Amino acid sequence: MPEAQIYDTTLRDGSQAEGISFSCEDKIKIALRLDKMGFHYIEGGWPGSNPKDLDFFSRIQGHKLKNARLTAFGSTRRAGLAAENDPNIQCILQSGVQVATIFGKTWDFHVRKALGATLEENLAMISETIAYLKNSGLEVIYDAEHFFDGYKANPAYAIKTIRAAKESGASTVVLCDTNGGSMPAEVRELVLLVRDELNIPVGIHAHNDSDLAVANSLIAVQAGATQVHGTVNGYGERCGNANLCSVIPNLTLKCGIKTIPMENIAHLTEMSHYVSEVANVHPNAHQPYVGASAFAHKGGVHVSALLKDPKTYEHIKPELVGNRRRVLVSELSGISNLLYKYKELNLQVEQQSPEGRRILDELKKLENRGFQFEGAEGSFELLLRKANDGFTEPFTLEALRLLVEKRENNPAYSEAIIKMKVGDKVVHTAAEGNGPVNALDNALRKALEGFYPGIKAMQLTDYKVRVLDEKDGTGAMVRVHIESGDGRRSWGTVGVSHNIIEASWQALADSIAYGLLKGGHTNIPHEK
Repeated sequence: MPEAQIYDTTLRDGSQAEGISFSCEDKIKIALRLDKMGFHYIEGGWPGSNPKDLDFFSRIQGHKLKNARLTAFGSTRRAGLAAENDPNIQCILQSGVQVATIFGKTWDFHVRKALGATLEENLAMISETIAYLKNSGLEVIYDAEHFFDGYKANPAYAIKTIRAAKESGASTVVLCDTNGGSMPAEVRELVLLVRDELNIPVGIHAHNDSDLAVANSLIAVQAGATQVHGTVNGYGERCGNANLCSVIPNLTLKCGIKTIPMENIAHLTEMSHYVSEVANVHPNAHQPYVGASAFAHKGGVHVSALLKDPKTYEHIKPELVGNRRRVLVSELSGISNLLYKYKELNLQVEQQSPEGRRILDELKKLENRGFQFEGAEGSFELLLRKANDGFTEPFTLEALRLLVEKRENNPAYSEAIIKMKVGDKVVHTAAEGNGPVNALDNALRKALEGFYPGIKAMQLTDYKVRVLDEKDGTGAMVRVHIESGDGRRSWGTVGVSHNIIEASWQALADSIAYGLLKGGHTNIPHEK
């Protein structure tokens, strides 16, 4: 089986994405996870550009990478300065890495405008930098910046630059679509040309400005490139880089080209979510292969076919990339969707039973009122269990009062007073919060902790409000969606009302009830 090396630049190129800023500790965590996945190269950063990257290269020495080779990124020497006297190049040598990735100018326009150098000086900068690092004992990968644009502008000069890199000792010449504007046919043609011209390993580094970074990476490998640069989740400047979460399964599962170990591809979804969590970025639900919606099915016709054979509407088994199939229930659903969910929850219902039809009709009425169960699996499962298997509510509300007080320039004060019944016990308590919903959440937890100690592990992680009929202004119907978690799993719940507090209560109560159900707290205990 042919093989393509996976070169990750999440820690450098990925960190240039708007809204992403990795701490040194973040970078170490991600590097160790990528190494565990079996990536071949991990680009740690540019040690000559900032103190954080210098700190990373120092601290990562305390961790032994088992699979990946750590690389330091940098530019060719400055014009008019010898390589051995260039501070940035010395920082690479001092970083302790075995591999340096050096980028240089391919486009004559950039040489003149950005560097202010002559074309001959640029060739010398490439040659001398690579030769110096090579003679210092490092493997040198050369990034031919703007190669495709440079070749279009001046083919002869573009070839001269990469030939200079090869002759100076570069182990791989990486063709960079830096502006992300190249078409797949162009990429294929030039990869073939360079491979034949240089007889040296060729890599591809594609940006996604034309939404073609993954396609360009795949076609480059099919044309003979043996190294693919990219980032986890496609993070990167502007529109991002080639998304390795798509590149890897496409190459291995679809093209028959070995990348990371096959058994590790089953951890791809977990890795994707881990990196997004460290980056403090919400996972893209619609991301191919690893997104929560990648194998989600909503239409009744689709689900009916899935029950017969998943291949009818899935291009691979979700488990191959560590994902899972999800069947959504909405106003577009048929009885097949409901049957699938019952089977998933190990509940029993006959296909043509009046009960199944009644529940489906009720769901559609609720969605017509504004409920949306696609991201609220907690509320949906509770609804099914209440209708089917005698599920007992772990608590019931008897009374609720909220106080909000605002005085002059002082922050608003919120307090929730709640009266609840748990089994045969009545609990009456109050709690403050930084807003009415936070006060309500605090009061609910305070009332229940004596009965359900496991509630302490549950946390509200996200709270969203959507106005459903804007034309009604402040009297509009609102939908509240709550995300919760307990450190092992996360779940969503939903509430809808003209009153935002009522909608919040619905979603919050479902969130706690579902968390208790999944935590095994199905029996109502007596107060300790």
